[in-house]
Amino acid sequence: MKLGFSKAEEEFRAEAADWLQGQMAGEFKDIKGITTLTEKAERRKEWEQQLAAHKWSCIGWPVEWGGRGASLAEQVIFAEEYARAGVPGRVNHIGIELAGPTILTFGTEEQKQRFLPGIAAGTTIFCQGFSEPNAGSDLGNVRTKARLDGDEWVVNGQKIWTSLAHISDWIFVVARSGEGSKGPKGLTFLMMDMHQPGIEIRPIEQINGDAEFNETFFDDARCPADSLIGTEGEGWRVAMGLLAFERGVSTLGQQMAFRNELDAIIAAAKDNGKANNPLIRQRIAKAEIGLRLMRYGALRMLSNTDHSAIDGAALTYKIQWATWRRGLGELAMDVLGQAGEIASGDAYEWDVLPNLFLYSRADTIYGGTNQIQRNQIAERGLGLPREPRGDK
Repeated sequence: MKLGFSKAEEEFRAEAADWLQGQMAGEFKDIKGITTLTEKAERRKEWEQQLAAHKWSCIGWPVEWGGRGASLAEQVIFAEEYARAGVPGRVNHIGIELAGPTILTFGTEEQKQRFLPGIAAGTTIFCQGFSEPNAGSDLGNVRTKARLDGDEWVVNGQKIWTSLAHISDWIFVVARSGEGSKGPKGLTFLMMDMHQPGIEIRPIEQINGDAEFNETFFDDARCPADSLIGTEGEGWRVAMGLLAFERGVSTLGQQMAFRNELDAIIAAAKDNGKANNPLIRQRIAKAEIGLRLMRYGALRMLSNTDHSAIDGAALTYKIQWATWRRGLGELAMDVLGQAGEIASGDAYEWDVLPNLFLYSRADTIYGGTNQIQRNQIAERGLGLPREPRGDK
């Protein structure tokens, strides 16, 4: 396993770091350090377009579609330097990391021409329509329905936890098109325009006062027949391919963000004297060890996979980082003590570490609960018998 980088790759790191740090100290210094997804959303759309203008938006994509054709190592390096520079999370993460690669893999040439240029340019923002009130981590239980009416698909149903739906232009939706079908059978993967009659978005206020998640309702909402990715009834296969991309290179950038959070905890402990507490020091050391183990594990995972499917190692990654970060949030609050329970100012805005704690409570739920992840590890990774389900 390769744990270092070549001279050329380190030169690429220097180039990326210099550009990102320059942007955060110059034209876009007003967005540096933002930790929520909704703050200054319009300004961050401008940032997406700035990334695109300098060919830093989707560096792993082919050059003909707006990328750089960057190697895996270069993609990892850029993700790390992006987080290290204090740049806020991408408001078009779903488009760049999920929708785009899915279209590149499963889409037709016409679909690539229709969707990829806007995503790469930062002018088309995507959101994800998977989870439903009774089908969160269990994608095979979706009830949203799609039927073909002439040359259009008509969609009815509800999605929930739709991140940034309120600022998105398009949504990809997994809907049930097979009449009477159950489980993974009869699902279809559709691209839908968010700016149309029949789609209603309702924000969900979170515990920290933010509202990045939404409920999305479809009432005879429509999309052209050729907005279908793959073939009718093949939605499960396309969705599983998409989830493979979700466990990809961005995991290393995520870890750099974790690095920043742990460093903030260490700084707070030194500042208020908690660093002298042997139990706190032991927990900080344990967090440091856990973070390094995740980095090595992710590098090994990315080195061994061809990204065409989620392999056994990749199945373990989500439960690993989610459980670790939930513990990190608890450590942050124990370091801060009572001071961490009081928001500064009148706008109910929390600082970085209290926000870490509040966000981390959901880490073991979204994107596949820990319980679902264990089933995936057992069934898909280890080949154990499936848990009984009523989808036959």
